[in-house]
Amino acid sequence: MALDDSVLLRTEGRAGYITLNRPRALNALTHEMVRRIDQALAEWERDESVAVVVIAGAGERGLCAGGDIRAIHADALSGGHASTDFWRDEYRLNARIARYPKPCVALMDGIVMGGGVGVSAHGDVRIVTERSAVAMPETVIGFVPDVGGTFLLSRAPGELGTHLALTGLAVGAADAVLCGLADRFVPSQRLAELAASLAELDVPEALRRFAAPAPEGELAAARAWIDECYAYDSVERIVDRLFAHGDPAAKEAAETILSRSPTSLKVTLAALRRARALDSLEQVLDQEYRVSCAAFAGPDLIEGVRAQVIDKDRRPRWSPAELSQVSDADVARFFEPLGDAELGLARGLGG
Repeated sequence: MALDDSVLLRTEGRAGYITLNRPRALNALTHEMVRRIDQALAEWERDESVAVVVIAGAGERGLCAGGDIRAIHADALSGGHASTDFWRDEYRLNARIARYPKPCVALMDGIVMGGGVGVSAHGDVRIVTERSAVAMPETVIGFVPDVGGTFLLSRAPGELGTHLALTGLAVGAADAVLCGLADRFVPSQRLAELAASLAELDVPEALRRFAAPAPEGELAAARAWIDECYAYDSVERIVDRLFAHGDPAAKEAAETILSRSPTSLKVTLAALRRARALDSLEQVLDQEYRVSCAAFAGPDLIEGVRAQVIDKDRRPRWSPAELSQVSDADVARFFEPLGDAELGLARGLGG
């Protein structure tokens, strides 16, 4: 049997290095990768010689494009449960990273989407570069932001998180920092030096040497129309306000939203609003697991992956096809408790 080298692990000096190593697949996460990362973190937590953990992706295209959605598509078609098992361990890993007692430094270079956000944006120091493209694009494939994405986006300034969640659009370095998805900017050509320096330097000193001001972003100037148009608990009202606003960017956002799964849009908005009222990442991950399991059992995830990844015709046939056809009861079903199948992370906090 060939050795699985999908995650490379090493220690040097005071640092432990985790490298996602599926560059041809944009380092998309598999269940085995999640297990290996979690095991490494558990071991290094007990290892006094490891003072900091660095998470990076192999190749120059990105840290991680998310989970292996081809595998999820095949699992959904076959009526399996490998995907829900994967999410259970993945969300537990997200929570471990957030609560890790040693600094986790994530190098969010290139594409960082979905599950890639989950293994990076809950860390202590999230580094972006001029090549970073950070997104939670789940509504594009008939899914809903997960891996703690609704926790992060619900806490972004104003309604920026709502805008990113519904459209699924990617943001660059400055906007990722503005939205609370990243912390510092380091030019991509200096990332290797930064990572190597952490074998000897503490994190603040390394950042003093390598961090720089990020290039100007786009969202700060758009806050006026974003905060105004997305300040509703109805996707239909949001879309109406975007079309009526007059800013060409608002109209473009409305058109983008209307190309997404109507069910995913309504569930995403409800998940964001509910996440704002929850106190911890663990509570939000418990909620996201319920939503993900429900989405896995529905038609739009299969259809969305088919249209975007399998057949690549970019013409999904959503069911239902219109926002008006998705009822409040339809949305509520995504949040129903799972009984013995609950993720139960909040129980570990006494929640």
